[in-house]
Amino acid sequence: MSTLADRPNTALLVIDVQEGVVREAWQRDAVVSRIGSLVDRARDEGVPVVWVQHSDAELAKGSTVWQLVPELSRRETEPLVHKLYGDSFEATDLEKVLAGAGVGRLVVVGAETDACIRSTIHGAFTRGYDVTLVGDAHTTSDLSEWGAPTPDAAIANVNLYWQYQSAPGRTAGVTSTSDVVFGGAASGQ
Repeated sequence: MSTLADRPNTALLVIDVQEGVVREAWQRDAVVSRIGSLVDRARDEGVPVVWVQHSDAELAKGSTVWQLVPELSRRETEPLVHKLYGDSFEATDLEKVLAGAGVGRLVVVGAETDACIRSTIHGAFTRGYDVTLVGDAHTTSDLSEWGAPTPDAAIANVNLYWQYQSAPGRTAGVTSTSDVVFGGAASGQ
């Protein structure tokens, strides 16, 4: 039901599952495993998988910490979007990639929950996309010593408020890995 005309397709958006981003992430191995299963399912169902990779002073392009985790393997035919900001749309070619594939609905997974995931789901929603967040397939590091909630609380908070997002002509929702439905934007889940 996206507000984007002639964009009936769904894509799996894999955000920042990089060595330096998820190294200390909450439930890292379980989350990466769930992301891997969704990548496999998307490929099996012919759903585009779009990878996003962040770089900055701590994640220098080409460095070991900048690399995608070895448990996940991007195919050469799958788009890779390089970003410098939290919102995966900001100053990138993500919109062009999605438009070219006729995508109006995103299923979102990755890291970090309280930064790039949150920025991207809001960025997508305001741009007219239907956005389903996979509640058990995103994670974050423990930033509580700087006043942030613990990782489990940060993830629960984003999952809680995202399931109640609404706007004209768009759907937002949260689902679990086992309940992801790639086909049909009307499902919202």
